[in-house]
Amino acid sequence: MPAIQQEVLYAMQPETAPPAPSDGSVAPTPTAAASAAAPTDRFGAKDVFDLSWRNLLDAYSCTECGRCSAACPANLTGKTLSPRKIMMSTRDRLEEVGRNIDANGKFADDGKNLLNYISVEELRACTTCNACVEECPVSISPLEIIVEMRRALIMEDSNAPQEWNALFGNIENNFAPWKFSPDDRDKWTAEV
Repeated sequence: MPAIQQEVLYAMQPETAPPAPSDGSVAPTPTAAASAAAPTDRFGAKDVFDLSWRNLLDAYSCTECGRCSAACPANLTGKTLSPRKIMMSTRDRLEEVGRNIDANGKFADDGKNLLNYISVEELRACTTCNACVEECPVSISPLEIIVEMRRALIMEDSNAPQEWNALFGNIENNFAPWKFSPDDRDKWTAEV
């Protein structure tokens, strides 16, 4: 998300921000300027409509070999996450959407989304280690779907564990996941 990346860059390196206008008016924020050029309706993916064509093609391309789930550390430790199931659930939802379109001529809201097929617990169990992608013999990425769904949960629904919210707050305020001021971070070196 280039607009968000640029906003973070300006926060961490203010010298890279564009100069304020000399006429006394307030310069638009980088995010506002970027969003004026390309407005974002949503963050992340709540349903198959929000996924890329490649993610949807991956759901159909999956050979169901299970190598992704066999390599997944979350799956190996007994968590509910199975990258193979993520792909199968995405395909199941896509099939249901296709039947809906065939029956109605266009998509008629059925009150469902991908979270009816993939649980929040599964999404949060992912460590984003990329093992599933590395193991896939046909270069499928269940991780992309997981990350997009997490993005929607956090940025659209404000649905994150309290521990994550503390981390996000620290990153926003201190530019690091720890609860130390950027000015105090190097004080430990004086003791060495």
